[in-house]
Amino acid sequence: MELFALTRRLIDIESITPNESAVGDFLCDELGRRGLEARKMPVEGARANVLATWPEHARPEIVFSTHMDTVPPFIASSEDDGRIYGRGACDAKGIIAAQILAAEKLRGAGVFVGLLFLVGEERDSIGAKVANQQPMGARFMINGEPTENKLALASKGALHVELVARGKMAHSAYPELGESAIDKLVEALHRLHAMKLPEGADVGPCTKNVGLIQGGRAPNVISDFAKADLFYRLVGPADTLRREITEAVGELAEVHFTRETPFLRLRTLDGLPTMVAAFTTDIPSLTNWGEPLLLGPGSIHVAHTEGEFVEKAQLVEAVEIYCAMARRLRA
Repeated sequence: MELFALTRRLIDIESITPNESAVGDFLCDELGRRGLEARKMPVEGARANVLATWPEHARPEIVFSTHMDTVPPFIASSEDDGRIYGRGACDAKGIIAAQILAAEKLRGAGVFVGLLFLVGEERDSIGAKVANQQPMGARFMINGEPTENKLALASKGALHVELVARGKMAHSAYPELGESAIDKLVEALHRLHAMKLPEGADVGPCTKNVGLIQGGRAPNVISDFAKADLFYRLVGPADTLRREITEAVGELAEVHFTRETPFLRLRTLDGLPTMVAAFTTDIPSLTNWGEPLLLGPGSIHVAHTEGEFVEKAQLVEAVEIYCAMARRLRA
């Protein structure tokens, strides 16, 4: 089936951030072969987004969008009767294939949608940020991420926090002569673990992950430096949470809020099942590309794993759902 073959061809082009150039070249050629007018939107060095429209309608009201980059490591494609496997199978190369096939099918019905495929979503959304400076006047953007073909009613935000504790080096046989930065950091993290985090009635809880810890000089040296990087998934505005984190840590460590992606409520359509995306997307960086909707085949639970896959049935279903959504939004 063409949909499955295209998904596998995309998976087999390595595009780990920031190496999206080869898959972008392939998409420009493939989209041109299918009759679309495809062009590259320069982002950084050889990196470029891919924007495609139909010759009959260069300024579409609806744009399908997702990202071309993947997380490491590269995993080539394979398949069985029910699934396609490989890096990007559900996040998001299967989605690219489904959106292309949906755009073709819609053209046959006289509905012309644009396609916007972006670089850098897995790291910093740099492609989306560049695209946001070059909007084309679309009314709606249907963004693709693995939601099991359910329409996201909300997308959790993200708050990146860096804690830096400082101390004084000393010989470990005489700890009273030093001041342990690691002890301070451990106490700060203990206080943050004890914090009650906010919860939304329809979107679930705010969650926290301590992703990185580093510090110390040697086992026999009292540490003078320790650092931790934390990641909070937001279910609302972050102002109160920022204040509570700062107050809880107190003088134990410096608190740096390094990056924030806002919590978003999204448009839904009657009749489509819904979910809450606990992950972040490019949508907050694409505010000039129309009212956003979020839906795609595949499960986020297998994205970024060694066994990443997408169900073939969900790919087929996604094509039909994308078509139905575009027709309803255009009405």
